[in-house]
Amino acid sequence: MKKQIIILFGPPGAGKGTQAILLAEKLDLFHFETSGIIEKIIMNSDEEDFIEEKGERYYFKKEKQLWKEGKLWDPPFVVHFAKEKIRSLAVGEKGIVFSGSPRTVYEAEELAPLLKELYGEENIKVFLIEIDPEDTIFRNSHRRICELMRHPILYNKETEILTMCPLDGSKLIKREGLDDLDSIKTRLEAYKKRTYPVLEVFKKEGIKTNKINGKQSVSDVHKDILKAIR
Repeated sequence: MKKQIIILFGPPGAGKGTQAILLAEKLDLFHFETSGIIEKIIMNSDEEDFIEEKGERYYFKKEKQLWKEGKLWDPPFVVHFAKEKIRSLAVGEKGIVFSGSPRTVYEAEELAPLLKELYGEENIKVFLIEIDPEDTIFRNSHRRICELMRHPILYNKETEILTMCPLDGSKLIKREGLDDLDSIKTRLEAYKKRTYPVLEVFKKEGIKTNKINGKQSVSDVHKDILKAIR
């Protein structure tokens, strides 16, 4: 039996990463966070490094700057690395949970057929975690992650006084350049214009989108997703 694909969508701050971590642990899936995968590559690259895709050169130095400004990478640049990773996971018969990917119509049109080919349409489930724009701004402006493993730490009365990650003991930090107000608004606008339309691509591919109330507790959102999966 082929492993399953779970794709989590939603605006910034919807809890995609948190739910992906939970699902990856519970269902033995690889947490496919495209930004994290590419971030590691470009952060460890040399100034002159580049890839060539669709006849164009993408220099890592420029892509690194876009990332710091909260702007989306060019889709061909993203798809290049996404396809590489998906194929390697499929070879190892590893299921995948995506958090926020694919982010553009181009990416979806490139990746959806590949996922169907490698895993089967019946094994792909898409979830839209819905929250309001006000929730996006509040959650992201208060977001912190741990320095070592980049665990996202939920903001509430119990965690607001924490300075160290309760999971690995490393320092809690804000994501520099990504969670200031201007970057949050830029990412929210990019989501509305470039990411939300991706759901239409999956609809055309015959893949249903399940809507989840993201204003609930993490536990209740998780239960709703598991219920829909089963």
